[in-house]
Amino acid sequence: MAEATKNKHSKLIWTILFILVAAATVWTVTTQNQSFSLQSFLIFLQNAKVGWLVAAVLAVFGFIVFEGLALKTACKPFGYGVTVWDSIIYSSADIYFSAITPSATGGQPVCGFFMARDGIAGITTTAVLLANLVMYTLSIITIGVVMFFVFPGFIFRFDTLSKFLILIGYIAQIGLAAFFLTLIFSKKLLKKICFFTIRLLCKIKILRHKEKRLQKLEKQMAEYEQCVEILRRQRRMLFRVFVFNFLQRSSTILVTVFVYLAAGGNPANALQLFALQTFVIIGSNCVPIPGAMGVSDYLLLQGFSAMGMPAAQAVNMELLSRSLSCYFCVILCGVLVMMKYFIPARRKYHVGNM
Repeated sequence: MAEATKNKHSKLIWTILFILVAAATVWTVTTQNQSFSLQSFLIFLQNAKVGWLVAAVLAVFGFIVFEGLALKTACKPFGYGVTVWDSIIYSSADIYFSAITPSATGGQPVCGFFMARDGIAGITTTAVLLANLVMYTLSIITIGVVMFFVFPGFIFRFDTLSKFLILIGYIAQIGLAAFFLTLIFSKKLLKKICFFTIRLLCKIKILRHKEKRLQKLEKQMAEYEQCVEILRRQRRMLFRVFVFNFLQRSSTILVTVFVYLAAGGNPANALQLFALQTFVIIGSNCVPIPGAMGVSDYLLLQGFSAMGMPAAQAVNMELLSRSLSCYFCVILCGVLVMMKYFIPARRKYHVGNM
């Protein structure tokens, strides 16, 4: 009971912090640019093409739905027939708590909590979330590499700090993908990491009963290996999970593209906007700030400047793009998570419930 109360307080604190950082970011963006005014922003919204704004909102929904479909697909080989609605809730939990915690550390644990509450085995949940995380990382690497070769000189038009962040982002994403793939395909490495962690925590007195914990870990590793073996045999499923993650990443990138088109931008520049937002995501992923706020805004403004966009238009574009792709998305996911949390589950999933 005490642990549950502590977790609730922790989530509330991170939510409040997210709101404060978001407010500070918007305040900084609007006050540090002399070309911005509330009146000009309202005129910008009034003149925007409704059809493209609707497309931007649908892209936000796509970001949530496609991850849900990826999780649903990954659960199927283990015999769990997860509904589309529940998979969207799992995705919303991941997105919401990833956004409000540093380095997105809170997303997967809460996602796993809801999966476990619906009766999905803990070891299966771990394997599914790991597989999804690998494909999530590989998808942005794939998009990033393609965009770099399509626009090889575009990155060099950013300022020095932006180029540094993007470079570190590429290195970090490739390193994480290699590490996660190793965890899936190398049982020995994962086992060594887990056993080393348990021994270290016991040695510094954070955990007790070392032998009992090591025995329990040995059993869990055996179960985990069975789940991972299923993943290894399900190459078609892994490819589908990759495709859904690719579509998810593309959806959030397209928000900026659609906002640009809504503002009357030249359709011939749409692919360049896609590349710009890709570099922004890669560059902001390596910074341990909730929602990458501030960093994403800075990189996006730098990118608009590199494209020769007027300062006033750049700020309006940045505010609207981030409002949809980040703030609106996080609020929507938060509402869905609250609905799931306060409405008791009517049924549990069981292995074989296809």
